[in-house]
Amino acid sequence: MTELEALRQAAQRAVGANQTTKAVRKGRAEVVFVAQDADRRVVEPVLRAAEEVGVPVVEVPSGRELGRLCGIAVAASAAAILRAEPS
Repeated sequence: MTELEALRQAAQRAVGANQTTKAVRKGRAEVVFVAQDADRRVVEPVLRAAEEVGVPVVEVPSGRELGRLCGIAVAASAAAILRAEPS
């Protein structure tokens, strides 16, 4: 299964730069996805947080495609597959 298929089928995910950054900082993100056509000022905090904690980053050609993979009808600048929260 590719990372993109894993994102599409993920039980839990963060969508959007803010949610993705928070998930990375909380240690919940397994893999981060960033749209190549997203404004760099928007995704820079996501990329920096992922680099700081060693979370792999996968680039997706467009925000529209990333949004579709996340099951939303609009573009997404960033997303992440989340680990299950400890119960």
